[in-house]
Amino acid sequence: MAGNDQISPWWSKARHADVRPFLAARSAITKAIRAWFDEQGFAEVETAILQVSPGNETHLHAPRTELAGAAGERATRYLRTSPEFACKKLLAAGEAKIFELARVFRDRERGDLHLPEFTMLEWYRANTTYDAVMADSVVIIAHAAQATGIGRFSFRGRIADPFAEPELLTVAAAFERFAGIDLLATIDGGEGDRAALAAAATEQVRITDDDTWSDIFSKVLVEHVEPNLGQGRLTVLFEYPAPEAALARAKASDPRVAERFEIYACGIELANGFGELTDAREQRHRFTLAMDEKQRRYGERYPLDEDFLDAVAKMPEASGVALGFDRLVMLASGALRIDQVVWTPPAGDA
Repeated sequence: MAGNDQISPWWSKARHADVRPFLAARSAITKAIRAWFDEQGFAEVETAILQVSPGNETHLHAPRTELAGAAGERATRYLRTSPEFACKKLLAAGEAKIFELARVFRDRERGDLHLPEFTMLEWYRANTTYDAVMADSVVIIAHAAQATGIGRFSFRGRIADPFAEPELLTVAAAFERFAGIDLLATIDGGEGDRAALAAAATEQVRITDDDTWSDIFSKVLVEHVEPNLGQGRLTVLFEYPAPEAALARAKASDPRVAERFEIYACGIELANGFGELTDAREQRHRFTLAMDEKQRRYGERYPLDEDFLDAVAKMPEASGVALGFDRLVMLASGALRIDQVVWTPPAGDA
């Protein structure tokens, strides 16, 4: 383009003025949330961005770099996808209640709800069940809305009252309600039965020969379940199936599900929390399977953080949550896109 058709840079006074109210809302929310954590006796931590391993989930991708030592030796490091590994090491070190407003990085993510560099609010409580951090999450979301004075969240025609009593819904109940699938019948001994889920979901989603149990689960979740969550009020979706446990421990009374929850508003996932796994052997097993699958799909794998696995074996029982801070600010400020609520857009954006 040329002349008057060119888009002004993001730092032009006119463009910045358009988003300035959203940025003011971001500052107000940040102050309110920090004050709440302080009142609750949490310590704010600042953990390292460069890590030996960025995380070991199949579909998370991280930028990598090389560090040069004084003698010229080189070592591969990754920009973290989450501060989780470092925070759990701090739990093993004796910290009991910690939170971080962490800058995190993810490749292959850009859109109205995704940024390659974003802020994650993550916090942990030692010696508590995940019900406690579930309740924390609901309170924090309400505090964000209170800080901006917004009465309700709205996004693409969906609304949610952040002050209303949230809907509590198990993943199994959600699959039954919105997709007509008996999800737990497709899980045996903590493992997903691919054939059983494919048969149950064949009319709901398109299934390819290459799809795993987790792929089919994700397709049903995204296409049939998530659009119905957080309608009118928040939805707490909990008891994720064991094959999707990630870093959560299995539920003692039903090993088919894990102590994992997510919170939705207006169909948008805001938070992902766990009753944390403290079995290092099981965590290593899960990571290895995930990296094998990443290698098969994407031709790459990330190393395991051996210090983290040592810390898992030593950390106390705990619960923790990761909350997408930019998404929360977007809803609480009335912004339409996530890039409207960050001070500077991703490098290279107009």
